[in-house]
Amino acid sequence: MLAGRWSALVVGILYGSKHYNTLSAREVELREIEAKQKVIRDAQLAKERKALDREQMLYLAKETGTPIPADFDKMYPVSS
Repeated sequence: MLAGRWSALVVGILYGSKHYNTLSAREVELREIEAKQKVIRDAQLAKERKALDREQMLYLAKETGTPIPADFDKMYPVSS
């Protein structure tokens, strides 16, 4: 009876170790994929943020009566 407990413990530890290694390998792959997607997502968000900033500045200039600088389009080009 004592040998059965010890063998169950050893089998459980071995199974847990193998399962952990399998899950760790999957997690590494997922993190690599997410890192690649993050770069793309961050670039898209930056582009959207820049366009929104431009729109907000034009709106604020109109509402406050502030003249728009001549080089505004160079500083904040319209993104397509």
